[in-house]
Amino acid sequence: MAGVATGTVVSIGSAPLASALIERVVDGRRLTRRWITGTVLGLSGTVLLCAAEATAGASSGPGARSAGSTVLGVVLGLTAGLTYAVYSWAAHRLIGRGLTSGAAMGTVFGIGGLLLVPVLAATGAPLLDSWSAAAVGAYMALVPMFLGYVLFGWGLARVRASTATTLTLLEPAVAAVLAVLVVGERLRPAGWVGVALIVCCLGVLTVPFPGVAGRRAATTPPRPLPAVEENADVSVPHRAPAGEHVRAEGH
Repeated sequence: MAGVATGTVVSIGSAPLASALIERVVDGRRLTRRWITGTVLGLSGTVLLCAAEATAGASSGPGARSAGSTVLGVVLGLTAGLTYAVYSWAAHRLIGRGLTSGAAMGTVFGIGGLLLVPVLAATGAPLLDSWSAAAVGAYMALVPMFLGYVLFGWGLARVRASTATTLTLLEPAVAAVLAVLVVGERLRPAGWVGVALIVCCLGVLTVPFPGVAGRRAATTPPRPLPAVEENADVSVPHRAPAGEHVRAEGH
């Protein structure tokens, strides 16, 4: 209803913000400067990329859309972004409480698949009209959905939900590069700037900063040495029996 570019920016771009808001309100987690920097870069790149794609397709694209259709499309995109953020947060909570990532993803998508069976029965006839359409459907089910979300579940077991949803801003950048390399489309300079900003977002969120570990080590107080009795003889080291020495090393 709102177009591919606007729908991409609204749905994918709003998910990290919604996810961070959920973590802030429900879990009480504060927003780090690193996450804010990465999100600003990622959202700016996504907006530039989608605007460049919309401008490139304006001359041969569909006609102008009505204001009501655009507004409804934006509302639906915001709803999709919110549900994606809630799903990521809930899956992260399940994994954090001891459930394996495979079990969490299998439960969520298994139930979701059952709910989609009536939709497939009602609208899926064109998918079975040809072998090529069926092959595309099988690929979409196995690679982007099955493999993609198994890997996403592994990622949720190691990072916060807001970070994981921010990293998914790389999706439109990959799609644009594939469109240029595989389909032969052309991308305007603003679009390449958007791709670069999204890659910078990925770097900010994933590359460790050695200075942080160094500052933490510098601010960590040294462990106190064991107290020595005033009259203890420290000139000759005490030799423990062999059995005690082995037990001490094993401990």
